[in-house]
Amino acid sequence: LHVEARETAILANLLGRAPYAMVALAIAAGIVIAVSAASMPTAQIVTWLVLMIAGLGAMARAYGQAIAAPFERAALKSFAQDLTAITLYLGFVWGAGAFLVLPPSSGIFVSLLFAAGMSALFAGLARERNIALCFLAPASLLTAFACVLGAGGAVAAFLVLIGSGAVAATVMFAARWTASPRPALQLG
Repeated sequence: LHVEARETAILANLLGRAPYAMVALAIAAGIVIAVSAASMPTAQIVTWLVLMIAGLGAMARAYGQAIAAPFERAALKSFAQDLTAITLYLGFVWGAGAFLVLPPSSGIFVSLLFAAGMSALFAGLARERNIALCFLAPASLLTAFACVLGAGGAVAAFLVLIGSGAVAATVMFAARWTASPRPALQLG
């Protein structure tokens, strides 16, 4: 019974944090579009925007279905599975943004911020290992590939992968830290 209650609490917390991650992704996408609007073709920006809206819409729909029964384990488990798939999709879309909306002349810092920075923000808001890694892996790999093909070159790609690896290591450490049992406090 205790394990079931703990799992329900973890899933309910994930449900409660999902809107924050969704809003952060939407705001970050808006910032990227605003910064890139003058230097990138409109068709590419609109394509990326449509892909982002589709992913965020899917996330909002899954959230809407799950919030109708916020403490039913079946609904929460279904939401977590849906969110994993949606997050993987959003990670690929975010990484595709390195090709579609980031100017080829973007520096190393911009590429690092785009991949590792957004992944760290998303992981911090989601606070769930699998969800965070499903976003981080495709976003960082596609951004690194875009760096290799763009002006940043192999050095930028290497730094993006190192930065994203540091975010992944932090996510793994945090997941292990929260899962490990801690001694009970002894008062008095």
